[in-house]
Amino acid sequence: MSIKFLAEDDRPREKFALKGKSSLSDSELLAIIMSSGSREESAVELARRILESVGNNWHNLSLLNLQDLMKFKGIGEAKAISISAALEIGRRKASQEVPEKIKISSSVDAFKVFHPRLADLQTEEFWVIFLNQNNKILGKSQLSTGGINFSLVDLRVLFKLALEFSCSAIMIAHNHPSGNLKPSQADNAITKEIFEAGKILKIQLLDHLIITQSTYFSYADENLL
Repeated sequence: MSIKFLAEDDRPREKFALKGKSSLSDSELLAIIMSSGSREESAVELARRILESVGNNWHNLSLLNLQDLMKFKGIGEAKAISISAALEIGRRKASQEVPEKIKISSSVDAFKVFHPRLADLQTEEFWVIFLNQNNKILGKSQLSTGGINFSLVDLRVLFKLALEFSCSAIMIAHNHPSGNLKPSQADNAITKEIFEAGKILKIQLLDHLIITQSTYFSYADENLL
């Protein structure tokens, strides 16, 4: 009896997709790792039997070597390796610290994020960083790349990404390959458009930086927002 013949609510993969990973039991998660059971029992039943043998404890299961796992009927070398690999991933994840999100407290902080990406380019690029309510970076994205002295930005793309990140604020930046820090009329126009669109969506534009090889111009520092 394979997974595809089970009732829909009992199919681990389908259940994962429809109801989310937290809805799955331990045996269902292990069944997904194994992919299939044997002629006598489904993957879920086999997984349940394996877990029961170790007291339904993932740590105890991780102590079993390949030969121990292969003693269970229906577990060959490939499945044993899949189980051991998944448990090793879990072990490594548990040993790692969750990386701290970078907090942006000033235009200097934003410059440090944007500068490595923009300083030495020969054409203009436009970038955005997405921030949570504590001004910590959720993500960053390149929005456009242009010619020698221009860069086009699609507001629909920008705010689609912002909504996907569920961000509270954004900072934008683009480079001036010429080294001129003075904002152009086009720079001012796109800044205003993004600022006004952000107000409607309650996503605050905190700053717009113009980056050159060694320094920057900040709209926020110049009180232009």
